[in-house]
Amino acid sequence: MTKGSINVSVENIFPLIKKFLYSDHEIFLRELISNGTDATLKLKHLASIGESKSEYGNPQIEIKIDKDAKKLHIIDQGIGMTAEEVEKYINQVAFSGAEEFLDQYKDSAKDSGIIGHFGLGFYSAFMVAEKVEIITKSHTGAPAAHWTCDGSPEFTLVEADKEDRGTEIILHIAEDSTEFLEDTRIRELLNKYNKFMPIPIKFGTKEINDPEFTPKTTKDKDGKETTEPHKQITVDDIINNPNPAWTKQPTELEDQNYKDFYRELYPMQFEEPLFNIHLNVDYPFNLTGILYFPKMTNDMNMQKDKIQLYQNQVFVTDNVEGIVPEFLTMLRGVIDSPDIPLNVSRSYLQADGNVKKISSYITRKVADKLRSLFNSNREDFEAKWDDIKIVIEYGMLSEEKFFEKADAFALYPTVDGTYYTYEELYNKIKANQTDKDDKLVILYASNKDEQHSYIEAAKTKGYEVLLLDSPIVSHLIQKLETSKEKISFTRVDGDHIDNLIKKEDTAISKLTEEQKTELDTLLKEVIPSEKFTVQLEAMDSEASPFMITQPEFMRRMKEMQATGGGGMNMFGNMPEMYNLVVNTNSSLVNDILETKTKKKQERLINQSLDLARLSQGLLKGEELTSFIKRSYDMIK
Repeated sequence: MTKGSINVSVENIFPLIKKFLYSDHEIFLRELISNGTDATLKLKHLASIGESKSEYGNPQIEIKIDKDAKKLHIIDQGIGMTAEEVEKYINQVAFSGAEEFLDQYKDSAKDSGIIGHFGLGFYSAFMVAEKVEIITKSHTGAPAAHWTCDGSPEFTLVEADKEDRGTEIILHIAEDSTEFLEDTRIRELLNKYNKFMPIPIKFGTKEINDPEFTPKTTKDKDGKETTEPHKQITVDDIINNPNPAWTKQPTELEDQNYKDFYRELYPMQFEEPLFNIHLNVDYPFNLTGILYFPKMTNDMNMQKDKIQLYQNQVFVTDNVEGIVPEFLTMLRGVIDSPDIPLNVSRSYLQADGNVKKISSYITRKVADKLRSLFNSNREDFEAKWDDIKIVIEYGMLSEEKFFEKADAFALYPTVDGTYYTYEELYNKIKANQTDKDDKLVILYASNKDEQHSYIEAAKTKGYEVLLLDSPIVSHLIQKLETSKEKISFTRVDGDHIDNLIKKEDTAISKLTEEQKTELDTLLKEVIPSEKFTVQLEAMDSEASPFMITQPEFMRRMKEMQATGGGGMNMFGNMPEMYNLVVNTNSSLVNDILETKTKKKQERLINQSLDLARLSQGLLKGEELTSFIKRSYDMIK
């Protein structure tokens, strides 16, 4: 029997504290199972290169709870350890056996899937256990060893009578951690961290129908059929899928395989994903994964934290900020990379070169996939546009390289349901929608119903009107205006139609200058100046007499501030101001001027103003009630 003290020095106890002191205690199970997986994969590698005479077989990792004895067992059938190796790897804290193994076999072990980077992982056991035992037998056939430690620097190491190769770790669970003796809690952790570990993990048994038993059906004298019940058999309950879809080559998978894996990841998600992107790169970094585009909503925050990050099939986190470009955090799926440490800080991610390369690769891969989908089946891509546009538009705003690539597949739908790329739109409207200053004016609406009259006025002129209704559209069009030459976006209700795209020819007013002055004075006496700026405009006599518009710049700045445009609080706090455009060529305006009584003039002006407000959805509450009463009075 050997007694001794664990070699813990000041310089290597700090990594222990830093790594685990503020971590969730539950990660101990992830760490111990990962160590068992490492040990199994090491054996597999050594067997494959002829350096182990032990037969690999079909090893698994088993988790057992002994609730009465307050013990939790983690048992593997891996490489095992000799007493000397226990001394080396367990008693010298912060010495990683996985690291040493990779150094020794770095060329041939490159693709062996060894998790590594755990180092201190074994000692996480003491976060939940008052005593820990290791019973281990090496693949070399050396005598088995039994190590025991109660959490102090003191340990004992004796020979054991274990016959089978591998390692059993026994945790004597502490009084404050008895939750880890509950089946439901352990199963929850296994599903969270170990659902896709590369070695089968057994946790108890389950009853299933015997696949070799065929129930017999018999008929009684009356012809009634009776089928005997299925025969049940007891089998190991393997809680993980050791070969998840992302570990396979895309050529090995069909569409249904991707859909099935989506169900495996999100069993409570009932909608099918729109499409997927398979990531697979081994240079200049290692990364595999599958990303899914789900149906999107306009609430971007609701979509986040659905991508799961793994390191060699070990779950790390579902907060992938810094690894996945922000605009893609609304997607779902899995990313697996051995080049990302298991415990990382935000500042580490921001500074790490590999992480930046991974983020750029994912951006490029997603852009290439979107372009491919657009080119191969444009009709289907257009049908899905409303469900994916928020991600694409957000990407165009936040990632310059994605913005450049998106020119090939970003769509601009019209109110009539026609979809254009930017180049197609430009070529379609440049002849008719270029103003007198040679600037292309792109008209858009944000709501077909609320802006219907303005849309119809634009269509009468032969103009195309886009339907841009995502919550970040103000930011996007600002970006497009600064990136493209000589274009501007204007919402159709930003002014009367002749002012939206100014041509050389201007309409002539039927009113004299004196009549205009009289009308202007009359209107300003009735219309509240704190809400409306009156503009007299000579328009087509059939155009609306009164029209409410909101200046494009002011409205856009307020919208950008509302959706997170920094530095624009001054616009967000300003009161709503509108222009009241009065058509001096309208017969109604002429009638107002010719009306003899002041009271009737005021009533006509108020009625016309309220009709214009009603068309913009601005008439509510008491003012709407007054309008309805006035309307009834006028038709009596």
